[in-house]
Parts: sequence; C-alpha cells; structure tokens
Amino acid sequence: MSVRSEFTVNGLCCAVCANKIETKISQMEGVKSAKLNFAAQKLSVESDAGDLGALIANINKIADEIEPGVTVSLENNKKCVGENCNTSAENRKKSKYIPILAGAVLFAYALIFYLPERVEFFIFLAAFLLIGRQVFFTSARNILRGKIFDENFLMSAATIGAFSIAQYHEAVAVMLFYQIGMFFEDMAVEKSRKSISALMDIRPDFANVDRDGKVIKIPPEEVNIDDIIIVKPGEKAPLDGIIIKGSCALDTSALTGESVPRDVGINDEVLSGSISKNGLLYIKVTKPFSESTVSKILKLVEKAGENKSQTEKFITKFARYYTPAVVFSAFVLAVLPPLLFESALFSDWLYRALVFLVVSCPCALAVSIPLGFFGGIGGASKNGILVKGSNYLEALNNVDSFIFDKTGTLTKGIFKVSKIISEKSFTQEEVLEYAAYAESYSNHPIALSVMEAYGKQIDKNKIKNYAEHAGFGISAEIGGKRVLAGNTKLLDKANVSHREYKYTGTLVYVSTDNEFAGCIVVSDELKPDAKTTIDSLKKVGIKKIVMLTGDIKETGEKIAGELGIEEVYANLLPGEKIEKVKEIRQSKNTDGNLVFVGDGINDAPVLAGADIGVAMGAIGSDAAIEAADIVLMTDEPSKLITALKIAKKTKLIVMQNIIFALGIKAAVLALGAAGAASMWEAVFADVGVTVIAVLNSMRAMKTKK
Repeated sequence: MSVRSEFTVNGLCCAVCANKIETKISQMEGVKSAKLNFAAQKLSVESDAGDLGALIANINKIADEIEPGVTVSLENNKKCVGENCNTSAENRKKSKYIPILAGAVLFAYALIFYLPERVEFFIFLAAFLLIGRQVFFTSARNILRGKIFDENFLMSAATIGAFSIAQYHEAVAVMLFYQIGMFFEDMAVEKSRKSISALMDIRPDFANVDRDGKVIKIPPEEVNIDDIIIVKPGEKAPLDGIIIKGSCALDTSALTGESVPRDVGINDEVLSGSISKNGLLYIKVTKPFSESTVSKILKLVEKAGENKSQTEKFITKFARYYTPAVVFSAFVLAVLPPLLFESALFSDWLYRALVFLVVSCPCALAVSIPLGFFGGIGGASKNGILVKGSNYLEALNNVDSFIFDKTGTLTKGIFKVSKIISEKSFTQEEVLEYAAYAESYSNHPIALSVMEAYGKQIDKNKIKNYAEHAGFGISAEIGGKRVLAGNTKLLDKANVSHREYKYTGTLVYVSTDNEFAGCIVVSDELKPDAKTTIDSLKKVGIKKIVMLTGDIKETGEKIAGELGIEEVYANLLPGEKIEKVKEIRQSKNTDGNLVFVGDGINDAPVLAGADIGVAMGAIGSDAAIEAADIVLMTDEPSKLITALKIAKKTKLIVMQNIIFALGIKAAVLALGAAGAASMWEAVFADVGVTVIAVLNSMRAMKTKK
C-alpha cells in the first residue's frame, strides 16, 4: 500500500538544486514518486506505508546535502508552517552578508589607497576569502559528495584561477559582483513567489463561530459541519455553507474572476473565499475546510507545478549535459592552444577558459521557466480558470479541435416550459396539470421544469399506481384517470393515437384514459456568450468544432445552427460520447491537441479521455475537479478564449527567457574564446541574465480581464 505525503520546503533558493533534490528523493528506497514545486515550495512524495519519521529525516538529509539550510516538514505541522519556519533561514541569510560586507570594505580600501605590493596582496586575499568563503565551502563539500558541476564549483574555479594568474582585483570584484547578483536574484525569486502567493491570497485566516450564544474566533480547520459561522462586511467566508440569516452583495472575484458582486440572501449558497461587501451573514456550514472550495483551489494551484511542461523537462535534461560540456570546453580552451602554438600564453588562454566557467551555469533557465509557467497558472486562476499543470497550459498552444457537450456547456442547462399544446376538448391548463401531477415524484430536470411552470401545490393523495418506465416516461392514476406523460414511444406502447410535433426542445406527450390530451415543449436556453465563443475560436484558427448531445437530432441541429457549429452528433448516451471522441481523434489528420468541454459531472469519463479535458461551471463539483485538466469556475464558455490567451502569453514569455538566456551566454562564450570578454561580462551572462529572466517571468502573472 502506498501513501501520499505533502511537505512544506523552507529555505530553498536554487531551482537547479530543487531538481536535484526531487531526483534524489525519487531514487530513495520505498519512494515511488517525488514532485518538488520550486515556485510553491511544496514537495509531494508517494511512498510505501512505513515509518514517516524516518522518511522525513532522510528527505531532510538529502535536501541539506544538496542545498545547505533547506528544511522539509509535514504540510499540516503547524509548528513548521509560516513565519516561524523561515526564521532560522532568514537569520542564516543575514549572517551570510556580514563577512561579504567586511570583504567589500577591504576590497574598496585596497583599490582606493596606494599600498605596498605585499600588503595589497594580503588585503585582496582577505577580501577574496571573506566574500567567497561560503561559495568555497559549499563547493568543497559538494565535491567530496561527488557533486562537481554546480554554480559554486564554477565560480570557485574561475575566481581562484584568476587569483592564481595575479588578476587579484578582478578575482575579488567578480566574486563580489556574483554575490551581489545572487542577492538580487534571491530578491527577484522571492518577489515572484510572493506575487504568485498574493494572486492566491484567498485562504481565510479565521472563522467567527456562534456556539452556545457566544461568538468565538477559531481556525477554519476546527469548524464542524452544521456549525453557524458569522461573516461581517468586508470579511471572507471561511467555509462553504448556506445562508440562514442576512443578505449582502457577495464578491466572488477571487474565485471566479468576475468583478461584479451578486446579491445573495437566505437559502443561497456561499462559497469559501467569497467576500461580503455590505451585509452581516449567518451561514450554516455544509463542508469541512479540507473539502471547501477555497481549499480545493489552493491545493490545485499548489500542485499544478508538479505536472511539468515539456519545456521544463527539456531544460532539466539540457542542464545535465550543458554544464559538463562547457566545463570540458573550458579545459580544452585552456590547454590546447598553448600546446599547439608557441605564441599562445597559458595565462591568457586560462583566463579565457575561466570566462567559460563563469558563463556555463544554467540558472537563468532553471529558475525563470518554472516561475513563468507557475505565474501563468496563478494569473489564470485569478481569472477563474484552474489549470492543473504547466503541461496543460503549454498544451493549449497546440490545439486545433474543440468538442463541446451541449447541455450545461453551450446552453444554460436550465429547462423551462416554452410551449403547451392542447388537443380537442382539453385546455392548456389541464394538459399542464396532468403532466405536473405525473412528474411530481421525479427529480429529473424536465419534471422539475414542468412542476415549476404549474406553480401550484401538488395533492399527492390524488396520485395512485405511480410507475416510471425507463426510456419512455411515467404512468399514474390521477383523480381516477389513467395518465401517461412521456415520449411518443410511451403512447405507442399503450396504443394511444396521437400526433407528432416538430419543436426544438424536449417534448412531453400527455394522455388521459387513452385519449391524447396534448404536448408540453421544454426548452433549454443558449448561454449569452456561447455564440461569441464559437466565433472567437474560429478567428484564432481552430479548425474543427464539434457538438455532442444526448438530445434529439432536431434540437441538436437547431442549437448547432444558431452557434455556427457545422458538425453535430445527437441521441448519444455517455458511453457513445466516449466512442465518438475517440473516432474524431482518430480521423484527425493533424497533430494538434483535442479539447473536450463538458459540464464536469455526466461527462467525467469523456473529460478524462480527451487530450485536454475542460469542465464548465464546475466549482464545487468533485467529479469535474478529478476528471478535468482545466476547470472553468463560471458558466461562461468565453473563459476558453481567456485561457488560450494566457497560455499563449506564458509560452511567449518562456521562449523569450530561453532565447535571451542562451543568446547572451552564446555571445559571451564566443567573445570569451576570442579574448574579447572579461569575467565581468561572464558574471552578467550568468547572474544578471537570471535576474532579468525572473523579472520577465513575473509578467505572466499579470493578465487582463
């Protein structure tokens, strides 16, 4: 039996180290998989059931070996979550800068004042050791553990090499510039993380609970189902529930991305993370915090980084070979020219090789790319779009086919009686009354719409011999009369002579005592933005748009015609929808991804089987969240266009970072080999490029509504 454990990671600053930690933990005995989300600082481990304490100890040992000071703790361990967890890490960071500042002062002193050569040498040496001591120590420790090709080794080798050829001031300056660059890199990464966290700042800090007439403030995790919580104006609802007292304008923008508040009152549902704008609400809790909407959203966004995109996976593999290749090239550059050419000075070519070493670290890519994708996911969630991994966000850039379910996706899924047809001596009121009584025991949406149209109290004493006929309809004795309500097959089976009508919608035929009374037409409405969504998909180049429905052919074709969808398949059962999606996929002559969009409940199997499954209006739906790859938290299909735009922007930012980082590094490598670039340019190509790439990644979080 396997167990999945969630951990919080503290003090992790290096994205390359994060990949190494993930790989090393995955190789541990008893561990089936490990996924470390660098941006969210979360670790998920699936392992054999056993000693959890031993597992945590081994994970901490691995983390500290790869990046000293990193600690890992259980996510639900309150003693190790929040500011207290990071105190020691922050203290270590502050203490690290004291010797660097001291070294910088010595370096400045040696540069400003004219000093004897021997004194100048020792001051430069002291400054060099003070500024680079942590880098040297980490590099030496990693070498002893068999981990050579990391940033610490590269900087140590390069600056010690420069010092050895009497380039004292440059060796110290480069190490100082490197440390300053690392400081700004840490700041940029931390700012990026905080910006992402701010996007998802929907977690309530407390709940006001009414217990025995007293209002107490407790953590949301300690609130029970059926407890009464109080939400004051300006406060977030900490848990999902039903309003039992009060009314207000409810701001759901943090959940759905919609800025216009909606009015709510008694018996309306309130989702956790919503904000009361102007009223006091008494809410009866319906779900524990672990199953609340806000908790699900936070977990989804945090875990989204576990499903890495193809670009991230490529960069991780690329880094494994890129750094050793550049180090080997640096060695050849230092040794080969002096051996082949008499005029080639070893010190000159060694310096050029040292430039190679400084440039070779792939940090700019390893840090900025996951932050870019995570920022895109955070920006999407702010717009009411939950993307369950950067792989799905990236996959949206290569979509050529959309398949839509009809009911609840392109239509509102709210059925209403649109027409009543009476026959012979029957009135419309009688037809509706007989149908309402016949449907009164059913919870089917069609039955509910008929009873809503009737609008009167149903006297259940009048109903006898009630029976449901699967696939046909209902029969019952109502007020002494034998009533049938269903499709034409039900009337044919009972040998009732009737007419057949051609109306868009679901038709309920009604007869009494074997006499045809009439027909009720129940119709669904198109969503307001359904037509613009289809038009927009065509404009952005989607080649194939298909609609699937379990409704009759006439209804399906009429809806498809109104929307401009040319390909429609009707009368489909859930199992037939799966087969139809497979058939459409196999018939495609392109390599693009196929997206299925459904309401997330009945369409769960189809959602799971598509290249990308999108659940519509599925907030709070467990089936949707489990089955879909992307969840649209409102009933608006137009959110699909927003998702495509965010995916495109995120991909563009990631590609900018890749081209910029590799381009600068290639240019400096070429200039360094030609002797036209110093270590100053090399440090910029390493640390400076990383800072710029991280700042560029932060743009992915900012999305227009």
